[in-house]
Amino acid sequence: MFESPADIAFRIFNFPVYYYGITLALSILCGVYTAYFLYKKYYDRVLAVNIIDFSPLIILIGILGARFYYCLVNFNYYFLHPFEIIYIRQGGLSIHGMIIIGILSLYFFGKKYKMSFLKLMDVFLCGTALGQSIGRWGNFFNSEAFGTPTNLPWKLYIPLSQRPIQYINYEYFHPTFLYESILDLFIFVLLILLFKKCSKTPGIIACLYLILYSFARIFVEHFRVDSVLNIDGYPVAQIVSFLIIIAASIAMIYISLRKSEK
Repeated sequence: MFESPADIAFRIFNFPVYYYGITLALSILCGVYTAYFLYKKYYDRVLAVNIIDFSPLIILIGILGARFYYCLVNFNYYFLHPFEIIYIRQGGLSIHGMIIIGILSLYFFGKKYKMSFLKLMDVFLCGTALGQSIGRWGNFFNSEAFGTPTNLPWKLYIPLSQRPIQYINYEYFHPTFLYESILDLFIFVLLILLFKKCSKTPGIIACLYLILYSFARIFVEHFRVDSVLNIDGYPVAQIVSFLIIIAASIAMIYISLRKSEK
């Protein structure tokens, strides 16, 4: 059984430091270092240092994109509470928003630093898988992103204040944060094992991540009860994941065909 100890780790001069923020910082650090290490090892030792140079901006842009996307799919709430848009210490970031804006920003930084966009995609999305695996534990501390009620041995206790009204009489739920954390870690390990071979065709690793993570997200969404936006009964996260699978599959075929023609 799982139960969050609290959402606040400690206080500094009565200022709360949240577990969510700690796990977010750790996930970002691990993700960026992974990207730097992989680019240095498999692509270019000299240019790899540029990743350290522009990573603070990538991080900021990614967080802003993740927050903007989250607020967009929660438009009705944030339209009425606009000042809460900047309050992210207690959660409210969307990985899909981070991925979309992150990819766009990588294209810009690739041009600016004369680095391969596809190679940057490979290393950063591989690092993203590791970062997600760590970052999902922030949801655990916040008692959020959980699934339907269950009595399985690995059930998650959710405080009364955090339960949806329709499940107010249930105490234990599927720990979907854990499901996704495990799947993300599996994806990361698989990509690392494939990286040496796939690095000969830049872009393949990135496409594999997008496809594998999207399938994982579709699976996890079947359990979650906190989807903020549904279209014809389907969570928007599943719809976006399905579209990403199609786009990444087409991109992978294109990259493979282009490589075979050379």
